[in-house]
Amino acid sequence: MTVDHTVQVRINGEHRRVNEGISIAELVSELGFDPIRVAVERNLEVVPRSTLREVTVQDGDDFEIVRFVGGG
Repeated sequence: MTVDHTVQVRINGEHRRVNEGISIAELVSELGFDPIRVAVERNLEVVPRSTLREVTVQDGDDFEIVRFVGGG
């Protein structure tokens, strides 16, 4: 029997599997976003940007990730 070392999460309404134990900052980077330029809500609570590298993704987490876009 093999263990795949992934967890199931939902990101902006889409279910996906991600590596177990990654930080939210790593998740955001894997999605192609700059962790400095996003706002992250995890399970209906805003995650302070200063903690994105410390908080690990857990099985069943529900994320909303919003990217900041500059313009004028």
